[in-house]
Amino acid sequence: MNVLILGDIFGRPGRNMVKEHLPQLIETHKPELVVANGENAAGGFGLTKKVAEELFALGIHVLTSGNHIWDQKEMYTYIDLEPRILRPANYPPEVPGSSVYIYRSSTAVVAVINLIGRTFMGDYDCPFRTADSILAGLPEEVTHIIVDFHAEATSEKIALARYLDGRISALVGTHTHVATADEQILPNGTAYVTDLGMCGPVDSVLGVDPEAVIKKFLTQLPSRFSVAKGPASLTGVVIGLNSDGTAAKIFRVKVG
Repeated sequence: MNVLILGDIFGRPGRNMVKEHLPQLIETHKPELVVANGENAAGGFGLTKKVAEELFALGIHVLTSGNHIWDQKEMYTYIDLEPRILRPANYPPEVPGSSVYIYRSSTAVVAVINLIGRTFMGDYDCPFRTADSILAGLPEEVTHIIVDFHAEATSEKIALARYLDGRISALVGTHTHVATADEQILPNGTAYVTDLGMCGPVDSVLGVDPEAVIKKFLTQLPSRFSVAKGPASLTGVVIGLNSDGTAAKIFRVKVG
């Protein structure tokens, strides 16, 4: 089976790219499962019910997230009502929402897991030990496991992938909005890429209007960020999964 995983969707430009190009990507690669990180999909900051429903209607099955999932206050309550929206599992246990979604297709039962890094990120629980706990508690019927690791440090992403190699089908990194060129199958069969990149504005700083970001770097004063305008691109990966839960292939996709 093939799985299509899209990088962080940033604002309306990112959503428009998904709307325009996802049908053709599905036609070409025929994925049984489509996953995307949606934590920046609403105006570049957070996610709303309206935007989530728009993305689900386009053919995305699961939306993962990270440190920006709480930017829109309605998510504090809505996330408990929508199991297809995930928040990182290593937030404190009192935080609302789910971190694992079980997707059942005609040929597989796929667990999608969301984790967040700690290096340069925040005071979260250990993603390594959290992953161990989640894997130990998954239903026996699960045939494949995909992890979105939302993290800043390249080393932390690679380390977690190596730690979980052979125990999961794939680990994809998100958060930096810059696609990396290190897609690979690890020695024990886990597909890996350090970062999926972004579905969002090209002439930007990680999706944001460059002028505001440059001003902040020059002055160190607070600056109001807004979604950049102009042409956009879409990035992600297609992963081919074997029936035994290992990965057969991984390759990048880019439009724009």
